[in-house]
Amino acid sequence: MDVRKAAEALLDAWRAGDPEAVAASVDTFEDPDSGGPLAGAALAEHAARTAARFRNARFTVERVTGDADAAAVSWTLVADHRESYLGMPATGGTATVHGTDLVTRDAHGVHVRRSFDRLALAEALGYTARFVPGADEAREFGVSARAATGRTGRPGALVLTWLEIRDDAEAADVDLLSVEIVKSLRSSKGFLGVTTFDVGARKFTLSAFDRPESLRAVHARPHQRAMRRFFKGGLCTRVHTSVWYPATIRDYARCPACGTVVAAGKDAACACGWTPEDASTL
Repeated sequence: MDVRKAAEALLDAWRAGDPEAVAASVDTFEDPDSGGPLAGAALAEHAARTAARFRNARFTVERVTGDADAAAVSWTLVADHRESYLGMPATGGTATVHGTDLVTRDAHGVHVRRSFDRLALAEALGYTARFVPGADEAREFGVSARAATGRTGRPGALVLTWLEIRDDAEAADVDLLSVEIVKSLRSSKGFLGVTTFDVGARKFTLSAFDRPESLRAVHARPHQRAMRRFFKGGLCTRVHTSVWYPATIRDYARCPACGTVVAAGKDAACACGWTPEDASTL
């Protein structure tokens, strides 16, 4: 088969969202998400996963160069993001990405190597990439986030939870549940703020409350839904939850003018008269 016709048939199959047609149009296919060249049923499965994540694919061919044995097809894809991708929850929006299919033919058939910028795709979905090591001999690494309320005061209770996840898809589900829980907590009296951080296969949440009695806010409906997902829906492999009460709390601040360290909340001031705000937020 002429490689240009094979490239056209491949793009038509992707446009139709037909995994079997994708697998039938070429002998091997690889892209940044495939983990190497795929063929037959493995390629159809990969195409199905991709089509589920990015639906209603609209490919526009920008340029085709080459001959009957090798061709490069430059394209632009516009698709609807409907399922998690690389740990990013479904945005419900539209993603645009540019890429190239290198199509070659040899004695074993027609082969396609697709290239596109996954970082550019993440940015199109509203995400900013951060690079961290996977692990070293002593540590695992991850990412973190903070949601403050603007309320000040010293925490009287901390809630620590962590969930152990299986894969990126489950991570995205947990993130969506976490967002709903934080939204419900932000309007609760006594809630001061929350910090979330991912390390390895675990997602941690540390929430601060002004006093132990305010912990009742944790049991709002979004949290109850998350618990049902774990106990009855098969979400995650392990969950930890605990409540911590502070034994001591100390806050210090450095004067921006003279550099003196002053203890907050002690009515102390540095030599130039600066006094730190008596406030603590998570």
